[in-house]
Amino acid sequence: MSEKNSQNIIFRTTISGFIVGIFTVFFVLIVDFFIKGISFSEIIQLHTTNPVYIILDLTPFVLAIYAYLGSKKYAQSIKVLNNALKFEFDKNHKVFKFIESIKMGKIDAKYNLQDSNDVLGQSILDLRDNLKKNKGDEEKRREEDKQRNWISEGLAKFGAILRQDTDDINELSYNLISNLVRYINANQGAFFVIENENGKYLQMTASYAYDRRKYADKRVEWGDGLISAAVQEKETIHMTDIPKTYVHITSGLGESTPRSLIIVPLKINDEVHGVVEIGSLYEIDKYIIEFVEKVAESIASTISNVKINSQTAKLLEESQQQAETLAAQEEQMRQNMEELQATQEEAARQSEQFITFTNAVNHTLIRAEYDANGNLLYANTKFLKKLGYEKNSDVEGKNISMFINDKDQEWFNELWTDLINGGKHFEGDMKHVTRQGRDLWTMSTYTSMKSDSGKVDKVLFLAIDTTEQKKQSLDHQAQINALNTSSIKVEFLPTGDLLECNSKFVDFMQYSLYELKEKSIFDFIDKSELNTLRKIWNDIAKGKSWEGILRQRTKDDENIWVRVSLTPVFDMYNELSKVIYIGKNETKQKLMEIEAHKQTNLLMKQEKELQEHKILLKEQLKIAKEEVKQNFKEIERAKIFNERTLEGAADAIFTFNQDGIIQFFNKAAEELWNIEREIVLGKSVEKLFNSKNLQNDFVRSLVEIDAKKIIGERKEITIYNNNDEELPVIIILSMAQLENKINYTAFIQNISVDLF
Repeated sequence: MSEKNSQNIIFRTTISGFIVGIFTVFFVLIVDFFIKGISFSEIIQLHTTNPVYIILDLTPFVLAIYAYLGSKKYAQSIKVLNNALKFEFDKNHKVFKFIESIKMGKIDAKYNLQDSNDVLGQSILDLRDNLKKNKGDEEKRREEDKQRNWISEGLAKFGAILRQDTDDINELSYNLISNLVRYINANQGAFFVIENENGKYLQMTASYAYDRRKYADKRVEWGDGLISAAVQEKETIHMTDIPKTYVHITSGLGESTPRSLIIVPLKINDEVHGVVEIGSLYEIDKYIIEFVEKVAESIASTISNVKINSQTAKLLEESQQQAETLAAQEEQMRQNMEELQATQEEAARQSEQFITFTNAVNHTLIRAEYDANGNLLYANTKFLKKLGYEKNSDVEGKNISMFINDKDQEWFNELWTDLINGGKHFEGDMKHVTRQGRDLWTMSTYTSMKSDSGKVDKVLFLAIDTTEQKKQSLDHQAQINALNTSSIKVEFLPTGDLLECNSKFVDFMQYSLYELKEKSIFDFIDKSELNTLRKIWNDIAKGKSWEGILRQRTKDDENIWVRVSLTPVFDMYNELSKVIYIGKNETKQKLMEIEAHKQTNLLMKQEKELQEHKILLKEQLKIAKEEVKQNFKEIERAKIFNERTLEGAADAIFTFNQDGIIQFFNKAAEELWNIEREIVLGKSVEKLFNSKNLQNDFVRSLVEIDAKKIIGERKEITIYNNNDEELPVIIILSMAQLENKINYTAFIQNISVDLF
């Protein structure tokens, strides 16, 4: 809406309001005149005296003003709305133009956001950026596809070239370098082949420059220039911004100076057969260099085959010459054949015996062969089965350390070093590790096998599985060790003579080991039990075991009691070979038992005496209870009396314990501090003194629990009550201690003077 239209609306609305007001006044006058019958003079008088009519007279002006303000506000609202609509229309128009530009393919078209709330504009900008990114990605993909197709076509082309002219290396070199230079749009190229005649060097077999075949006979000595460097390092060299003198000096391309130079070794299976050198007046892209490297690999393969074919032809010629010589020797060989046949028959017989022996070994023993480095060459089926493998390929070529526990590696390495140095063979227990991580114990033999020169080239391993026996042996040994550690163990002959004993028995009996060898079991038993032991021994000889307590005598003739288990051991002929004695010292328990028996008798006697005194003590206890009850009542009365006395004291008094907890607070203390006792009882003494009070050493000693209290000294100090009023007082602290409990009592006298 224009400014002129806004003013017209305001003017018309204002006039309309004024006219409505005039009609309203006339309507009221007509009603008064015709309906109420009021005369004009009365109406005029009412207008002068009645405020209602004065307001009525002002109605046209009031309505005109109200219409003016309302229309003005309405015009402003219309104006704001029109501006908003115009802004939105302009924004949508810009968005529409921006979208049309994008539809026409103008992805770089620009659009400025109208404000922070322009969500549509931001979405379209994001869409433009995505389209731009997608277009870039599509162009990149097309370029990559183009490069891949170019590489594929090139590889196919050079594959076809390599299948031709393989007999003439010079013609093949020219076809390769000329086509390669043209295919990658380069300018110059040279082809070098490694020669080994009369020293190692690089011979140029073909060169090509600017669509012309160049005939050059150039030789690059081994180690000179970048060509030799590329061959020795077996890596591509790429140079840019080459000096003008570089090509003439260091390359085989001629005197023209290219902008970019690549030197690619002809490498296959890490063996270099030559090199390709290409120069270009333009920068050579990375994908082109990678293409040349792939072609170079194919060229190297072909050259390798050409060399092999050439060598084969040469060898064939030599073979033909040798065939004539061999024909002359054939007659001599025929004569020797008869002798060889007899030898072969004997060898076959021995071989058959050896195979039979080998099969027997393979069916009986675990067998394997290792080279000097410890790598497995052969393993029989028993080896695979015992170590948890399924087929030879799982273990062949693996190092022997794979079958040895990490904890055994150090000593086994020493053993292996000794074996391969021609040392003595090893025979003994050996622990291996299976594929599943379990232990495999074997009775093993490692034997060095030497070549004709006397050098160890193989090690033969033969073994028998002893895992179960070894586990039982280790378990039995562990049990024996545990038994020797915890119990007394002795072995006696059937005659009773001592055969072996552990250290516990030696310490227990106080004899030396030499002295014990001359003793029998009957020398250790108390004489009172000898007959019993002989009967037990006869039963043991018949195969019966016995367990019980024996009373024995040490070297110093001391009594000891042992809980003994006697077990017979029979040999393979079921004859008694020895008796195992397992004992546990029961001396302390036996002595305690004897002492306990004595104490029991004594206690029975004392119990009888106690029963006699029990009745008397009961009567005395009854009398004592009555006395204690009476004393308790007296103490309570004294306590109440003391508290009432302190309560009625004119001075302020309070008590607290060693932990600083207030236990008593009298009436005078309430008045002095202007605080009720219920508030402070059971609370810390700190509640009575604020920070101002704590500046005084005496007060600080009262408050701090671990501080040393000042006892029995009159101190004149100033304190502050609950209303923060300053009060001069005299304070004395007393202490009462009963066993480990301490109580403190503070007596405070107010010495302030009231002024009238």
